[in-house]
Amino acid sequence: MFVLHDSQNLQILHKSLEKSIPESIKVYGAIFNIKNKNPFKMEVLVDAWPDYQTVITRPQKQEMKDDQDHYTNTYHIFTKAPDKLEEVLSCSQVINWEQTFQIQGCQKGLDEAIRKVATSKSVQVDYVKTMLFIPELLKKHETSSNDKMEFFEMHKVDDNNKKINFSNMFLDASHAGLINEHWAFGKNERSLKYIERCLQDFLGFGVLGPEGELVSWVVMEQSCELRMGYTIPKYRNQGNMSQIICHLKKYLSQKEIPFYIHAADNHEKHLQALKNVGYKFCPCGWHQWKCTPKKCC
Repeated sequence: MFVLHDSQNLQILHKSLEKSIPESIKVYGAIFNIKNKNPFKMEVLVDAWPDYQTVITRPQKQEMKDDQDHYTNTYHIFTKAPDKLEEVLSCSQVINWEQTFQIQGCQKGLDEAIRKVATSKSVQVDYVKTMLFIPELLKKHETSSNDKMEFFEMHKVDDNNKKINFSNMFLDASHAGLINEHWAFGKNERSLKYIERCLQDFLGFGVLGPEGELVSWVVMEQSCELRMGYTIPKYRNQGNMSQIICHLKKYLSQKEIPFYIHAADNHEKHLQALKNVGYKFCPCGWHQWKCTPKKCC
């Protein structure tokens, strides 16, 4: 594997990966951000060029200085040759198995190679699979102004609550503490720093309740996924999250920014809401492997 630096080659690769969506969406989204100012300082590795079989995005080496920060130490993988992936992952120049890290991808076929290599290196694997949703019409995405501050209007809550006006806002790093407190994958100091960085570099959007408090939100991360979605319990079943997702779909499509969502399969109302506003279920699924060396367990 080697780092692909040339901007023209990155453009060619990005366009090629579009043909493999949804399985390639994690790598595709990460490369979009690499092409657009690269705020998370990531890089792209390929096994060959131009006839690549495997693509990996990861932070540049100087970014992975905390061996236990698996939020920053995240690799996104897409492969056309899962039978050769074990050899790729075994290479210490590709994956630093001495750190705690995450691998994310949208191919179930990654699992066997990841587990085999992890076992050989005495690394514990914690695996999560959820349901992947992408918008029905995923446009081509070349460049973006990434203007977080452009405002668009949202609707009020449902007809039963017409008298209560819910306003909307773009989020900033000052909201990271509340988001971290309610994020199932977070609730620690490293996740707090990660959320702060996402809010500084990417889009975060929320709905304010009648007293001006943040009641519902989502945040975009370094691979263009909309994550950390949450609604305060007393404001659920009022359409707040559906409105956020619907309007972000319109906004991001207009800006030509790729986006997608994962959701647990036991959240039936959430899943139906996604389908209702034009998101398509992808059978390949969303997969995450958190890998922890035994010395860090």
